[in-house]
Amino acid sequence: MSQFAQDPSFKRFVEEAKTNGVVYVLADGEDLLVVESVEFEETDVMPFWSDEASAKAHCSEEWAVYKPEAIALDVFCEGWLKEMYDDGVLIGTNWDESLNGPEVEPRELLEALSLVQ
Repeated sequence: MSQFAQDPSFKRFVEEAKTNGVVYVLADGEDLLVVESVEFEETDVMPFWSDEASAKAHCSEEWAVYKPEAIALDVFCEGWLKEMYDDGVLIGTNWDESLNGPEVEPRELLEALSLVQ
């Protein structure tokens, strides 16, 4: 079981993504938001949210040019997570206003999503 299994924002991300069948990334046309990890040196993190309103709340100040973009959960699981794993990119799940939240390995997230009915 993932070390994040009991983290409230991670749990909410997994449950809402599974229920709604969609996740949200911040995009500026073809450019997707990627930030440096606060936990791991020389590692990128791509934040995702389980609802559009939470994603949109982050589209201000330095991220004002970004807009939430929906990704179907099956496309996210079958394509994005594998590619992010191959690229060594972590996933930020449901970060709060202060950008606090888990930085998760793609395999851990895929495993958590597969356990939700």
